[in-house]
Amino acid sequence: WIAQYYVAPLGDVLRGMLPLAAEVKRHFVYRIAEPGRKVLYEGAAKGSSRRSKLSPEEQNREYAVLNYLEGGEQAKLSALRSATGANKSLLEGMVRKKWLVREAVAEERDARRLEKVAVLEVDARLPKLNENQMAILAELAAVGGRMRVRDLRQTLAGVPASTLGTLVKRGLVTIEEIAEDFHMGGVALPPGKKYAHEHSLNETQMEAVGTIAAAMAKGGFAPHLLYGVTGSGKTEVYFAAMQRALEAGRSELLLVPEIGLTPAMTGQLVAAFGGEVALLHSQLTPDERAEQWHRIRRGEARVVVGTRSAVFAPMVRLGLIIVDEEHDGSYKQEETPRYHGRDVAVMRAKFNDAVVVLGSATPSLESWANAEKGRYVRVEMRQRVADRPLPAVELVDMRNEVKETGQEQ
Repeated sequence: WIAQYYVAPLGDVLRGMLPLAAEVKRHFVYRIAEPGRKVLYEGAAKGSSRRSKLSPEEQNREYAVLNYLEGGEQAKLSALRSATGANKSLLEGMVRKKWLVREAVAEERDARRLEKVAVLEVDARLPKLNENQMAILAELAAVGGRMRVRDLRQTLAGVPASTLGTLVKRGLVTIEEIAEDFHMGGVALPPGKKYAHEHSLNETQMEAVGTIAAAMAKGGFAPHLLYGVTGSGKTEVYFAAMQRALEAGRSELLLVPEIGLTPAMTGQLVAAFGGEVALLHSQLTPDERAEQWHRIRRGEARVVVGTRSAVFAPMVRLGLIIVDEEHDGSYKQEETPRYHGRDVAVMRAKFNDAVVVLGSATPSLESWANAEKGRYVRVEMRQRVADRPLPAVELVDMRNEVKETGQEQ
């Protein structure tokens, strides 16, 4: 749909959806071409004029490269350098002479970020141990039998690294690999940890949540425009609706317009939903993005927060999409494909028979028009939390102000 609606190449659209930078490693390989094979077998006589600028040593390296590749195998630059001493410029010269063919090769790469944990084997018999070995076992026992290897080495800085390997060989300690903690909103989030969250809502907020919850319970595509004045508590409405979706076994997506807004929102989500939360935006490293993408795809993270590109998150049983500050121009992608994150979110909700909520204190004209025509359900929140007054507004005609002060406009 994106490729057709925004007139964009399908490949560019798919590339923007997938964490390819971390999971695909691209490199070049060389293989011998038929002209190179002829030079190798017929000798240097016919090719001497071509290679007149090369030193005898470089000519010998060329033949070494041809000999190395003659069996039909392809080789990376590093392998050719190690085996023949040829550098990149020499190989590129052989490519220009059509003796070699250079090809780009893509390989799958494991993008998981893992760290090692030392685990104390409690049933193991204790042989005679030296002081360093006893120090490691005592430290593991003191922390409950499990400790990250990097923390263990930092705590026991004077103990050689080989000591832990010796304990592993003796069966006193085992090494496990776990996913690294992911830091979101300044909080290190252990995978799988969950928190209960209670909401204290006023009457207006409860009505808004009730309308959204009723649409989720009914099922099917249901677009809503949540028009709430500044300070009306739209965020609490988002969280309460997300809680309802989680309780129904559905996942939800929260889009924010700018990366600068993600730390505060993520911190609130982590406090509310813990290990259910995943984060997606362009400032993550490729490995971090791939890690979060796979957590979402496996169903480990059912709450996703991110900027416009997060609309492509591989959600499992998507039930609710929330677009905060839906009027913001940051949802528009400047590069190909030039999609609008808010509009893609609406279409994705339609394709997934999900509820979509567009929230704003100043809705866009197109969303307001859709609500006026009955395409969207408009939910209004005109009451501020704790009945706080709205800022006083006074309209001033500056033309009169200029006349009174005698200043030029």
